[in-house]
Amino acid sequence: MLAPETRSYAKIRVVGVGGGGSNAVNRMIEMGVEGVEFLAVNTDAQALDISLAPQKLQIGSDITKGLGAGGDPTFGRMAADESKEEIRRSLEGCEMVFVTCGMGGGTGTGASPVIAEIAKSLGALTVGVVTRPFTYEGARRKRQADMGIDELREHVDSLIVIPNDRLFEISEKRTTLEEAFRAADDILRQGVEGISEVIVRTGLINLDFADVRTVLANSGTTLMGIGRAEGENRAVEAARQAISSPLLETTIEGATRILMNVTGGPDLTLAEVHEAAETISEAAGTHPDDVYFGAVVDEGMGSALHITVMATGFDQAGIPLMPGAQIGYQAQGPTSYETPPATRLQAPQRVAPASGTEQPSVRTPSGTRPPLRTEEGPAVHVHIPNGSPVRPASQPPVTQPQGPEQARPVFPPPEPGQPPRLVPPEPHPDAIPAERRRNDDLEVPAFLRRKT
Repeated sequence: MLAPETRSYAKIRVVGVGGGGSNAVNRMIEMGVEGVEFLAVNTDAQALDISLAPQKLQIGSDITKGLGAGGDPTFGRMAADESKEEIRRSLEGCEMVFVTCGMGGGTGTGASPVIAEIAKSLGALTVGVVTRPFTYEGARRKRQADMGIDELREHVDSLIVIPNDRLFEISEKRTTLEEAFRAADDILRQGVEGISEVIVRTGLINLDFADVRTVLANSGTTLMGIGRAEGENRAVEAARQAISSPLLETTIEGATRILMNVTGGPDLTLAEVHEAAETISEAAGTHPDDVYFGAVVDEGMGSALHITVMATGFDQAGIPLMPGAQIGYQAQGPTSYETPPATRLQAPQRVAPASGTEQPSVRTPSGTRPPLRTEEGPAVHVHIPNGSPVRPASQPPVTQPQGPEQARPVFPPPEPGQPPRLVPPEPHPDAIPAERRRNDDLEVPAFLRRKT
């Protein structure tokens, strides 16, 4: 006689790192998220004492003495390195690990890449869900967040980034701080619940953890969302909600791997499933290479329709961003102040005409043109000391700011066969009549000059 088959589900653990990560874990526990295990990791012993997580791990006790990382990611990384063995033991046996934290501080920014690296080395599918700091938190915190996100990206299978500045777009003036951060944590909750639903519920068209791993493994930037709607157009509305969260940093456009799971009551129709799939595929902009589709009929859904979407396979060089999103500061243009060679002025060069070409005729006007200045002035003498460097003719003349007694700029020597270039001399200041100098003196008020 065969023993009854016992179905085992993938073991999923959510690891909240630092203050922001621990707060996210607390909110998920308060909301009653099931099907996952929670672990809080921190360098601050006092913060761990108030955590609701059933499992807690203080890291870097010798380095930080339980007093936190002081906003320095270096201490956060050192603390994680010190406690690598404890971290490894706490993650053993997990098929999937969510690492969540607020980037920009000390513990979360420094320790989360180390924790993700350990989780991935144990064979767990590793997903990072992190937030960027508010703009008003300062440039230093922003730089630390950018570096932390870049480093974490190297050690996770997929990464979801939530800019805190987006909270202003979904909140009103009377929205409390707790409500705003709960909205950001809702992205993490949706991802965890969506994956749990795919794994636990058996559908008419079934998806399992192997499908989730295929979509998320080594995928980089990820879009993950849940939509829920009722009414006549519920399929399209739920699909739009799932792919257009205003808090996410990227859109679904350009995704090449998509997992979608549609859950509805007994009244779920084939046409609604088709509408939802079409809405998501059109938003992606292209026909994805791999689409994993599931459908579940649940009598407890009533008239509601529920859609879970995971999208990956974006081109990392050109990820489409939501309006106002930032991935990090990038310097634009050249960093030096030297004039580019292409814009430097060059002395005019005579170009020899090609053989056999007709020379253009130059019309000479009749009569003689009077010279620019007929009176003779004092000659201009330019003294060049011995040993002074000689400027090549191909370079433009170098002019220096002229003082009252400085020589005028020297022009390049004339080319062979060309007449010398005439420089109109300036009269010596003593040769100008005093009355003219006074009339031209701009320091004298205009009404006095007019009187004269």
